[in-house]
Amino acid sequence: MTDLHLELDGATLAYDVTGPEDGPIVIAAHGLTHSRANERASWVFDWSALPEVGFRLIRYDARGHGRSTGRRDPEDYGWPRLADDLLAFAQHVAGDEPVDIIGTSMGVGTALTAATRTPERFRRFALVIPPTAWATRPAQAQLYEAGARFIEERGLDAFVRGSTSLPPLPILDAAGVWPPPPADIAETLIPTVLRGAAATDLPDPELIAVLPHETLLLPWADDPAHPVSTSQRLAELLPNATMHVARTPGDLRAWGPRIVDLFSA
Repeated sequence: MTDLHLELDGATLAYDVTGPEDGPIVIAAHGLTHSRANERASWVFDWSALPEVGFRLIRYDARGHGRSTGRRDPEDYGWPRLADDLLAFAQHVAGDEPVDIIGTSMGVGTALTAATRTPERFRRFALVIPPTAWATRPAQAQLYEAGARFIEERGLDAFVRGSTSLPPLPILDAAGVWPPPPADIAETLIPTVLRGAAATDLPDPELIAVLPHETLLLPWADDPAHPVSTSQRLAELLPNATMHVARTPGDLRAWGPRIVDLFSA
């Protein structure tokens, strides 16, 4: 698949497009340390049904991830800066047309931060495995900072070996997709990206509570980095949200059809 590119301040975003030229646009924003490539490598984040039913699916690598470039400035990897990128990217690919968004983990933070600034930019949201936020964020931030120091001191290979020795996430282990794909970021940049993530959080709840968009929340169970509590709080705040908690591989396979139903309504 041929990459297209968008030049931004401090980064060049790489992206690709599938589906009809005149189809409604869906932008997919991936998770921290992931990319288009390693999300495609797992059937869990398979959004390919959207182009098949007439949507124009546009997936991009966040700055510093995958085939996108980035610089060594932690502020570049917080959700406010990534939201700047998403808004610029949406303008680039869709003009003034509102777009639908699939946000996964970090992509959830990116999408909600962007929406609190420019709600008219978006139509509907599919928010997949929302990450730690608010009360649960400080502990996760400490883990990111510890990971950054570990990689600087002992290298990425040692970090990966240590990560693979951790207990598997039950739902992914049952689905046969554990361990997850490795980080798709240059080793020299990973500590910077982790520190950017450690310094960021979702917008204040009162800003989220006024977002009118139809929203589908798709958490999975038993993952401290993506606790169901975040989705439960978002479901309370967002006035037009529904939530489905994935507990089995079959629940994961339902994600794609649920998203198609949301965007097709």
